[in-house]
Amino acid sequence: MVLLYGMNKDFLKELNKEQVAAVEQLNGPIIILAGAGSGKTRVLTFKVVNLIANEVSPFNILMVTFTNKAANEMKERVQEILKSGGVSYSEIPTIATFHALCAKILRIDGEIIGIPKNFIIYDTEDQKDAIKEAFNLLGLSTKEYKPASILSLISQAKNELIDDKDYPTYARGHYQEVAARVYVIYQKLLKENGALDFDDLILKTVELFRKEPRVLEKYQDKFRYIMVDEYQDTNHSQYLLTKMLAEKWKNVCVVGDFSQSIYSFRGADFQNLSKFKDDFENVKTFSLSQNYRSTQNILDAASSVISKNNTHPVLSLWTENEKGEDLFVYEAINEQKEAEFIIEQMEKIKYQNTHLKYSDFAVLYRTNAQSRSIEEVFIHRGIPYILIGGTRFYERKEIKDVLAYIKILANPKDRISIKRIEKLGKKRFDKFLEFQSNLSDTHLQEGETLKLMDLVLRATEYLSVYDEKDEDDRARLENIKELRSVALTFPNLDNFLENVSLVEQEYMPDHVKDEVGKKNAVNLMTLHAAKGLEFPVVFMVGMEEGLFPHSRSLMEKAELEEERRLCYVGMTRAKDRLFLSFARKRLFFGQKTSNIVSRFILELPDNSFERNLSRDNDVPEYL
Repeated sequence: MVLLYGMNKDFLKELNKEQVAAVEQLNGPIIILAGAGSGKTRVLTFKVVNLIANEVSPFNILMVTFTNKAANEMKERVQEILKSGGVSYSEIPTIATFHALCAKILRIDGEIIGIPKNFIIYDTEDQKDAIKEAFNLLGLSTKEYKPASILSLISQAKNELIDDKDYPTYARGHYQEVAARVYVIYQKLLKENGALDFDDLILKTVELFRKEPRVLEKYQDKFRYIMVDEYQDTNHSQYLLTKMLAEKWKNVCVVGDFSQSIYSFRGADFQNLSKFKDDFENVKTFSLSQNYRSTQNILDAASSVISKNNTHPVLSLWTENEKGEDLFVYEAINEQKEAEFIIEQMEKIKYQNTHLKYSDFAVLYRTNAQSRSIEEVFIHRGIPYILIGGTRFYERKEIKDVLAYIKILANPKDRISIKRIEKLGKKRFDKFLEFQSNLSDTHLQEGETLKLMDLVLRATEYLSVYDEKDEDDRARLENIKELRSVALTFPNLDNFLENVSLVEQEYMPDHVKDEVGKKNAVNLMTLHAAKGLEFPVVFMVGMEEGLFPHSRSLMEKAELEEERRLCYVGMTRAKDRLFLSFARKRLFFGQKTSNIVSRFILELPDNSFERNLSRDNDVPEYL
């Protein structure tokens, strides 16, 4: 048994055989395929500790994570284990995000390529301001070209390690050619201000390593042992940075799961896991397939869905946990009944399991706009909730903008709303005033809310503020479309505004806490926001073709497979109970639709779920 300052390897007794094998392999290139809930964080933590127990200096260890939260948690765990083993180090290993690591490297050696030591890092708002300044210098109109969209193209280029000098040769089409011109001026402005943006941190570090091999070798010798978490989420620049740092000593361990790669829209490429074997010889692969989170029934169902993907390996998860209850599939008459079903089941489960609190429940949906109908039913029924990684529907900027227009139509003396739309631009404000002056009182009294909303959006050209090609803008446009659903429900303008006001006033306070100070509220979030989290009880709603899987994914195999991975991620968030629901008819985006059940429900194994359909229904043929 290896001893270091009185520390032994008894800590390995806390791991299963698969985990021990992965932890004890110290040298050479390593892939750890870590299934959902398989103790990946524990393995990484113990791997760091085991390296130190085998006399590897913390100075020579690097662990890269994707979030500051993950990095801080890892540091705390490593320190805790070392302390319990009687080991005291003045220095712990370098545990940081890609961006934090690169910022540190550039502060030390960036001057070699002209980056000042005291460079500042631009956040998103700073970046947009710089883009707008570049627009002014080039005489470009923000009406014709969206700064956010141009910035997105520049970000994509930087993640592919294409700098402003090379981008013109890659630009295809007029929009990219405009982006290439802006890119050059944007970088010039950053340099003049002694600034880098987040994408520059990695881009410039790779540039430094390419231009100065001696600097690269310095960091290769410092980081002789490298670990990278969530490797399936790396983009090209992160992948290449890892490869460069590991080339000399080849002691690199990457951890990931093909089945949990859901961020291609950010440039993530799950094929980086496959490329790893091409980049390094004699790669040792370890699979962590024992799940500590979910029941076997939940794992069987999730495995049945993800197994339909055939472009990547799929781990077969198992658990020593009990088999658990069957999944529950529910067909609702509409979206309100779907939300009421969630509340009924929560109250029933809380009654049967008194230790459970509202915070032990999660409701997951594919798009942000879906929260609207759930929020309204929860509010009317007095159920406390919080939105994870999102903003309450009526507090979202685009919703408040559109409501401001509508409020002025109902009450021209509303100074608060007038001030809000004035900030949206003088030309747009003038167009609204012209529209308002041509709108007769009769039209206001007789016109339906939805018709008025569509007319004002058309007259002010408000929707042109957003770009369909931009992921964030697309979500905002979907939220506006969902506001049309409320307008359709309340055709009378006064009733519409009264409903909005009541919903806004009835929001549950954020200070609702349980006995240990944690917010005691149901967790509402998108499936993307749920990654890395777990809950005793999970509801996945809107399980309908065109909604989930999303309509944008239905024609492309790669996109459909990513939707299936997203479903797998959602299902494996559940520890004890999993409910899947769909609506026979749904008012969504201002339209009443009849929907087909999601293929993901049809892919569940036979006899793995209970089904409880609408009260006035017979069992449909597809179930």
